[in-house]
Amino acid sequence: MLTKKIEKALNDQIKVEAESSQFYLAMASWAETEGLNGTADFLYLHSDEERAHMLKLVRFVNERGGKALIPELKQPPRTFKSIQEVFQNLLNHETNVTAQINNVVDICLSEKDYTTHNFMQWYVSEQIEEEGLARMIMDKLSLIGNDKGGMYLFDRDLNTLRTKAAK
Repeated sequence: MLTKKIEKALNDQIKVEAESSQFYLAMASWAETEGLNGTADFLYLHSDEERAHMLKLVRFVNERGGKALIPELKQPPRTFKSIQEVFQNLLNHETNVTAQINNVVDICLSEKDYTTHNFMQWYVSEQIEEEGLARMIMDKLSLIGNDKGGMYLFDRDLNTLRTKAAK
């Protein structure tokens, strides 16, 4: 059985994951309309993954005797100045998600809910991967600079990263 404090923290995290899915979906749509199909595919996949993360939390809360709340979501940004801005936003967002997850873990420890703590370790590991991937992408974009040929190859190669991330 979940304590009210942990149930609230998990419901807050459900909202974070749902907003992440919407944020990635908005970035994917923008990229697709800019002709960045590899980037769009990569971001569409990540939007789906974030939704799966949300569903995993919903099911966990309900299975543990709590009530998962499906949140109202704020409107994500609709336009971006560049692909660099998209991925900088992605990195900043993932850093914030990591802080939120760490907060849930901290609450689990303070409440001595080791079952939920154990469940949240999957999210901790996932965030290490997500932040690492975002940083690697930012490094590649920094190397490319404004080179259009490099950007073309980057966009094409994101499909390779997408495939690796899906495994």
